[in-house]
Amino acid sequence: MNQDEEHLKLLSTFHYVVGGLAGLFACFPILHIVLGLAMLFGAIDDGGKPPPEFVGWMFVVMGGFFMLGGWAIAICLLLAGGYLKRRAHYTFCLVIAGISCLFMPFGTILGVFTIIVLTRPAVKEMFGVKESTGTTP
Repeated sequence: MNQDEEHLKLLSTFHYVVGGLAGLFACFPILHIVLGLAMLFGAIDDGGKPPPEFVGWMFVVMGGFFMLGGWAIAICLLLAGGYLKRRAHYTFCLVIAGISCLFMPFGTILGVFTIIVLTRPAVKEMFGVKESTGTTP
């Protein structure tokens, strides 16, 4: 096994790990959703009067948005891990590596190393990506 294959195998494994962690952390907004539902159904009141209804809806909608967004990122990281293992969907893996750089510290480290490995000519060849010459016909 050459060095590029070993790096891709490691990156694939780390994508699975970071994707799992992202999926776990994306579950934290469930607390906001539950709190918002409690506000809407009157389980929480502020000295005898419930908070305004829009506050409960704000908690539910924003919590749901962040939870679904986190799960979407986690699924994309898991897919990228599988694609790296199979040497498929080069552009998708490169885009997800760039997006994962936004999530400090593990996503940044994973994204930078993934970009470094994916931009090697030998790795591009493994994915079946043709090297562009930089000139237009």
